[in-house]
Amino acid sequence: MRLVKLASILLLLFLILAGLFGLWVYKELNRPHFHDKSNQFIQIPKGSSSAEVVKILTDEQILSSPYPTLIYLRFFTDASKIKAGDYQFDSPITPLQVIQELEKGQERFVKLTIPEGWTRFDIAKRLAEKLPTNPPMSEKEILALMNDTSLIKDFDPLATNLEGYLYPSTYHLPPNATPQEAIKIMVEQFRKVWQPEWTEKARQLGRTPREIVIIASLVETETKLEEEKPLVASVIYNRLRKGIPLGIDQTVVYIAKMEGRWDKHINVSDLESNSPYNTRKFPGLPPGPIASPSKSSIEAALNPAETDYLYYVLNVQKNDGSHNFHVSAETFEKDKQIYQQWLRQQR
Repeated sequence: MRLVKLASILLLLFLILAGLFGLWVYKELNRPHFHDKSNQFIQIPKGSSSAEVVKILTDEQILSSPYPTLIYLRFFTDASKIKAGDYQFDSPITPLQVIQELEKGQERFVKLTIPEGWTRFDIAKRLAEKLPTNPPMSEKEILALMNDTSLIKDFDPLATNLEGYLYPSTYHLPPNATPQEAIKIMVEQFRKVWQPEWTEKARQLGRTPREIVIIASLVETETKLEEEKPLVASVIYNRLRKGIPLGIDQTVVYIAKMEGRWDKHINVSDLESNSPYNTRKFPGLPPGPIASPSKSSIEAALNPAETDYLYYVLNVQKNDGSHNFHVSAETFEKDKQIYQQWLRQQR
């Protein structure tokens, strides 16, 4: 009887330890790791064993530790799926994402990721970092390339630059790709995403395609939640109809970026700017897009929800990036006070 009891205790201890070990492996596999090799190619030679692959990645500091990845390759996946090739790994990246990249395989190319909602200023900086030229091109020089609107002139005759038309996506470019080529590819991708029937839909809304892109860029900067985008679009349309300034703070952020003084904080001087982009001060749409909108934001701009909402504020109770929407200024102000109190606590 004692032996049975002892065996039960030992089994329980084993199960607890195994569970803790499994939890540790799971957490480590999903823990983002920062490295400084995102612009370099890491070569995985043909015929490399899983242990050799992990050693290469650990030596190159793509992985912080070899053990969780080795355990996963040994017990939870088919290590033979790993493909030889030349890889660029994003930073940060989790060991699980590294394995997924190795299973997909890569030829030598430059991986260029342009997030949704980035401005042309952000994109110029990314191109300067990811696409080195000889001689090197500065961000300012790349921005000047974005003033050539010939690629979009038939779509938007009023465009003075390519803001809003550099489509956000992940691109795989040849190693010797130039910023000019990348810009052309991004604009071409925008044109592929834009559906011919959207032009007619814009006309039905009393808007030009350019105005739809402007609205979509505003939507993109205000929420990342797909289900909220039509609601944000409805607030924009409702305010435009009533002649109420849109009051979108990202437009003053855009002004600061245009004027080369963005310091990651919205200052009082930003809010008082006399730039026509300042939607706190001037009613109507800003003169142009303020970011690169995604397809879902364009669709929201074309298909706003039917609401009476005029206001929205971040829902700090949920803390998931969602917003509370309001019809009246009174309920909005109450909610805004809660948000401002929460904001002070964060500081």
